[in-house]
Amino acid sequence: MVTNRVSNLQKKFAQLKIDGFLITDPLNIYYLSGFAGDAGVLLITENDKFLITDSRFEQQIKTENPDWKAEITRDYLQVACDIAANNHLAAIGFENTIDFASYDFLDETAECDIVPFDRVVERIRAVKDEDEIALIKNSCALADKGFDFVIDQLKSGQTELDIANDLDYFMKKNGASAQSFETIVASGEHTTWPHGTATARQITQGDLITLDYGYFVSGYTSDVTRTFSLGKQSKQVKEIYQLVLQAQQATIDAVAPDVTGAYLDQIGRSIIEKAGYGEYFNHGMGHGIGLDIHESPDIGKRFPDVIKPGEIITIEPGIYLPGVAGIRIEDDILVTEHGYELLTHANKNLLEI
Repeated sequence: MVTNRVSNLQKKFAQLKIDGFLITDPLNIYYLSGFAGDAGVLLITENDKFLITDSRFEQQIKTENPDWKAEITRDYLQVACDIAANNHLAAIGFENTIDFASYDFLDETAECDIVPFDRVVERIRAVKDEDEIALIKNSCALADKGFDFVIDQLKSGQTELDIANDLDYFMKKNGASAQSFETIVASGEHTTWPHGTATARQITQGDLITLDYGYFVSGYTSDVTRTFSLGKQSKQVKEIYQLVLQAQQATIDAVAPDVTGAYLDQIGRSIIEKAGYGEYFNHGMGHGIGLDIHESPDIGKRFPDVIKPGEIITIEPGIYLPGVAGIRIEDDILVTEHGYELLTHANKNLLEI
């Protein structure tokens, strides 16, 4: 599969008018090579692939990357420039996320043209292969279990931090390696903060709680949000919850190849706007997930790109009404040839515990 990923990048060289590509982003290095070290670069040419790293990883790459030409050095960029010169490359692409010092070095040292590009590998990464889909499904299955764990443990007197820390322990004990972002546990008035982090606030009877979490399993993440309650909620809160759920389901049902992120955003957003809550939905409808928590494609009103089979996206509408409640519901969805497959299955009813 990794060989196919390199080939997919090489096939773009003619269109990009380059004959090599320098990869510096750690996730893109891992995606293309499987190299999990934390230092080094890749140089991929039309017919070759070079892994440039230092002696700390010399034995590791003999096992992990036997089909790559290894260059052991501390001067990663200098060696990349030397390889480009020795192979008579006319132009190499590079990722525009590099720091200025690295760009300045390349500009001064490379004998060939250097051309910046935005998200070339990331767009390839957006469409997952069968192995990646299986890994993300495993991650989502563990996320479902994590939600059940939180619900089973929920009680008055817990703090938001208690819930976040207990979930962290559970997820890592059961196979997760790390959070993909800081877990959001927002209770009471904090639920109206879309990205509020867990605090020492104690949860009391009658509190609404939003839990948004993602964990890496074998390198790939899930991203799930559920809103639930310790005790009964008002009629207004229940109505808002059902509205968010309706908007989410309508958007999920519209997922299919070749629809745009903007179209999906409008499906759910229009339902919320027609109910009079449009100004209280203040973020995009979703995003891709994979090796990172936010990947291509983007699902929002400013994104005209179409979605494709094999992409895995989130759908996460929310309403954040100050003084009343904040509610968000988020699931992970695989785009298939004819529609979609729901990957997360945690309970979406408004649980009043």
